[in-house]
Amino acid sequence: MSIEFEDVDASLRRIRITGRLDIPGTEAIAIKFASLSASTARRIVVDLTGVSFLASFGIRELITNAKAMQQRGGKMVLLVDANSTVHKTLETTGIDALLPMFANAQEADQAALS
Repeated sequence: MSIEFEDVDASLRRIRITGRLDIPGTEAIAIKFASLSASTARRIVVDLTGVSFLASFGIRELITNAKAMQQRGGKMVLLVDANSTVHKTLETTGIDALLPMFANAQEADQAALS
């Protein structure tokens, strides 16, 4: 598991997660993910295009951080490969209704900033 970030500008941060978001993978990035998404001044795009597997534990981590951001006035959206198992998992579980998903990075950035 790895997690990296890029501050695109003063209002947008992109967090890229790669690997498997199963229990060990989620535990490996949880603290850093929470820290990176704790900013009130930024909108966040979480890039999951490098995630090969997403378990319920990983989904819970995404939702927890997105809700915390919302409470602080922030916004989180997901960038997901439209043909991936991660996309299918999020769609099947209905998480896409809570966290907007995009297959295009530019659309994800625009949605996060809107």
